[in-house]
Amino acid sequence: MNYAKISFNDTVNGEGLRVTLWCQGCTHKCEGCHNQQLWSFNEGKYFSRQDGIKIIDYIKEHDDFIQGLSLLGGEPMDNAKDLIKFIKEFKKELPNKDIWVWSGYTFEEIVKDDNKLELLKLCDVLIDGKFIKELKNSKLKFKGSGNQRTINIQESFGKDVIILLDL
Repeated sequence: MNYAKISFNDTVNGEGLRVTLWCQGCTHKCEGCHNQQLWSFNEGKYFSRQDGIKIIDYIKEHDDFIQGLSLLGGEPMDNAKDLIKFIKEFKKELPNKDIWVWSGYTFEEIVKDDNKLELLKLCDVLIDGKFIKELKNSKLKFKGSGNQRTINIQESFGKDVIILLDL
């Protein structure tokens, strides 16, 4: 998997101060996307084990301040197979930190794919749905268009129904 960048003090993508991993590559290519430079899977830098350790160590060093990790892109779910190993290690080392993931796939689409589902189950919050230019709304918190949902992943699996977060 390639990544575009790692933002170590992100206050925009999720609640609290976060570390954000910007995954490279997206199959959706939504019209009006503001991250078009992240569409190509061939751009960016290779995400090595050392990059993962750097993220984990940074959060450990700033444990009192960093609330969690955010996965954006591009499309993290298009990189699910490669992300799973890192996220498992992240959860083992930092079990009290939450993980937010943004995806153009809906929750219902994700659960039909074994790799995407495995990654989803390791995360806490999902912002799902493609960006739809006609539904663009800059007043939405953590979302770009009105069709997107903010989902409490663990509670949704526990109750077998999608539980939305009202943020």
